[in-house]
Amino acid sequence: MPKQLTIGLLSLTLAFAVSCSKKVKEDKDAGGAPGGIQQETMSFNSAGSDSGSIPGLSTIHFAYDSSALDTTARDILKSNADWIKSNSKVIIQIEGHCDARGSVEYNLALGERRAKAVKDYLSTLGVGGKRMTIISYGKEKPLELGDTEAVYARNRRANFVPLSN
Repeated sequence: MPKQLTIGLLSLTLAFAVSCSKKVKEDKDAGGAPGGIQQETMSFNSAGSDSGSIPGLSTIHFAYDSSALDTTARDILKSNADWIKSNSKVIIQIEGHCDARGSVEYNLALGERRAKAVKDYLSTLGVGGKRMTIISYGKEKPLELGDTEAVYARNRRANFVPLSN
């Protein structure tokens, strides 16, 4: 009986290990990495968490450990504000995201500051505050997984999700 139990446990362990395999995607931006080393990342789409779900609105990116809006971000937000004002029935949620570095608590706070900075700037451009909500996901919903600067930069963002139309 112990032999059958051992074989059964080994079979279950093997089946579990095979079922946990992941597809890994090569990071095309890593080609410029020092020494020509290619790093790999796994990409996934977090359903409902992509600015692409609202055609006409672009994602805002941030510098490391910052919630400040640079010139590029402000230009994008001007275009986003025009779109939001011309689509008066849409209510949006602004999601603040961070890269994988730092604690969960710190990144949740930073993500909230990022989302609030975007909301505040859109308000100065004439978008009504009642048409926007904010939420922070910190580092919990990365756009991509990996530990390269390019992946970190893509994950430091604020994006837009429709709540109604």
